[in-house]
Amino acid sequence: MRGPLVSVIIPNYNHAPYLHQRIQSVLEQTYPHFEVILLDDCSTDDSAAVLDSYRGHEKVSHVVINEQNSGTTFKQWARGIALAQGEWVWIAESDDWCEPTLLQNLVDGIQPNTSLAFCQSVTVRDNEVLWTSQPKALACTRPGPGFVQENMLRNNVIFNSSMCIFRKANYYAIGSEFTSYRFCGDWLFWIALAQHGDVYESGRFLNYFRKHGADVSGPAYQNGLAYTEYVRLLDYLADKRIIKADQLEQLLLLKFQESIYDQRLRPESKGAVAHLFYGRLGQALLSPAAYRVLGKKKFLQILLQKTFACRVI
Repeated sequence: MRGPLVSVIIPNYNHAPYLHQRIQSVLEQTYPHFEVILLDDCSTDDSAAVLDSYRGHEKVSHVVINEQNSGTTFKQWARGIALAQGEWVWIAESDDWCEPTLLQNLVDGIQPNTSLAFCQSVTVRDNEVLWTSQPKALACTRPGPGFVQENMLRNNVIFNSSMCIFRKANYYAIGSEFTSYRFCGDWLFWIALAQHGDVYESGRFLNYFRKHGADVSGPAYQNGLAYTEYVRLLDYLADKRIIKADQLEQLLLLKFQESIYDQRLRPESKGAVAHLFYGRLGQALLSPAAYRVLGKKKFLQILLQKTFACRVI
């Protein structure tokens, strides 16, 4: 029986060295029912030439080269989805690649109420494996809201869009809030989609998430954007009643603790991030929960600051 059409969106910005491997790994999928949408966000390298070389390929339905940069990859996601003809969508990031069985494996796990399906990912730099995702089963399907509560509040287990496909019909129910983010938009995207159905997780390692000098994750942690957008994400989830007030406080404390020991944060960013959490947590920084999460030393520093209105580093 013929499976659903999958629209594969490859949004690119200055990833010319990786584009051929990316596109070929999609075109070589064993699952045959897919279209490819190639997007470029006004790259300054040779990306446009690489993408143009695929015009006319039977699987490539669109090649769109922006004349002006959109400012965020998530606007490119939205543009690609608007062009997509498939029932399912795969955002295949332009600097990643995958095994030829990725689509077949995920499509095989789809059921009528599935909203998201994802596989495991290997994070690499050149030939070095940096880390991998950590599945607990070879395959499982869970209700989306429960999946979010268990897996998506402290960390984003779907940390690379290339490891996931989603039902396009549910996209139209989640709104465009994610497009206003520069870093955490995908995190919000998966959480919102999971509210509309089940989540299928394959335990197979079929995706390769490439780290390099031009990726967005490093700068986002260095300049504190990863923390400021995470706080904004939590506020959004609280507003939508996906998390409760006590969860919000606990998650803020845990993320504050993470920021304290994050060596990636530049010195000039550390103060701004600390100020953000001080402002958001207020008197909660003096609670028993704060003592448990932050530890005795940091708790006493905060207590001194609150008591004597002095800054203790």
